[in-house]
Amino acid sequence: MRFARGLLLVLLVTLLAATSVATAGAAPDPTPPPNPSNEDLRRSRDAVDDRAAEVARLTRRLGELRAEAEELQIQVAEQHESANQALDVLTAARTEADAAADRARTARARTDAAGKAVDAARTRLDDFVAGTYSQGLDLGPIGLLTTATGPQDLVDRAQLTDALAQQQASALDGLERARVQQANADSLARKAQDEAEERRRAAADAKVAADRALAGAQQAASEQAQRLQAVAAEQADVQARLDAAENADAGLRAQRQRFQDWQRAQAAAEAARQRAAREEAAARAAAAAPPSARRTGTASAQTVIDRAMSQLGVTYAWGGGTARGPSRGIRDGGVADSYGDYRKVGFDCSGLMLYAFAGVGVNLPRYSGNQHAYGQQVPLARMRPGDMLSWARNGRVYHIALYIGNGRMIEAPYSGASVKISPVRYSGGLLPTVSRVI
Repeated sequence: MRFARGLLLVLLVTLLAATSVATAGAAPDPTPPPNPSNEDLRRSRDAVDDRAAEVARLTRRLGELRAEAEELQIQVAEQHESANQALDVLTAARTEADAAADRARTARARTDAAGKAVDAARTRLDDFVAGTYSQGLDLGPIGLLTTATGPQDLVDRAQLTDALAQQQASALDGLERARVQQANADSLARKAQDEAEERRRAAADAKVAADRALAGAQQAASEQAQRLQAVAAEQADVQARLDAAENADAGLRAQRQRFQDWQRAQAAAEAARQRAAREEAAARAAAAAPPSARRTGTASAQTVIDRAMSQLGVTYAWGGGTARGPSRGIRDGGVADSYGDYRKVGFDCSGLMLYAFAGVGVNLPRYSGNQHAYGQQVPLARMRPGDMLSWARNGRVYHIALYIGNGRMIEAPYSGASVKISPVRYSGGLLPTVSRVI
């Protein structure tokens, strides 16, 4: 069965390649332009030279605009992570403040109870002494001696009174010591209460900071989205002027057309290659046994790559992707929302890694920074297929991808795009180490 499936895949790839070759070979030859006079050729050459200089300037401007757009995307990713980190700090501060308040309330209750016990004992002793001296020996148990018949009987009554007084005084002394201990406990209670209040203030400050950071991230993301739209509009305008410059000369029009035909043929061939690669990878991933435990080695690395490549073309969705496959994205309050990611089913960069490594029994964390820290840190120069590449700014990871060999990687890049194979990008803050999990 596996042999038959492999043979079918080979036939499919061969058929796609043959179709691509046939399509490329069917392109018609350009029609020769009319034969111009010498004067027409001179004027045309002068015009072409002038336009060529303008084309070169516009081409440089397009490169600058694309670099600016990429930088804006990086800044948006950084601000998202800043807001997430501030929210984590706020949640931890609230939890710790509540725990400190509970400890303070418990200590205060115990201190109050001990104080009441000591006060009650002192009141009883005071009542006993007052009653003894104001009413003689007739008070309470001393009344048993009110019928004393002689001096010895009176001495006995006095000794009994002293013994009872000493007994109560001893009990009170013990309670007084307990009261001192509880006073110390009360001091600890006040300190715990102060700690609780301080932690609550810290939690409130953290919340303000989190709200400010989140609002700032959303505002910045909104402004950057507008700038990206402006850049895209300028790119369209530059491209239109570039087209106009090229179309001014019949030879440039032909050159442009040939280039566009080649570009379409290349795009079709690449789409066919990625389609064949996706189907072949999906077949291998489906044929691989489900992981009963975590696996390592070259075969496991290929399984991880196959699972990722089986998702080529799946749309990007911020917050999307689980160990089982693509899932619906979530709101981010900014750029991802403007693309409608929360309505799409797909992957973001870390979600794709989560799905790929689940195929070999590895349960990666969700955040891209934690995914990078999860595996063994290996120098970039020694990376091998199955390693994860990460990009960071200001100490925070904002993107992650899977290295598949031959200078290529597979990634879920950004909103509006889809899972694709790209050359490894050494710019934008690529970290000097890769994460090796298998």
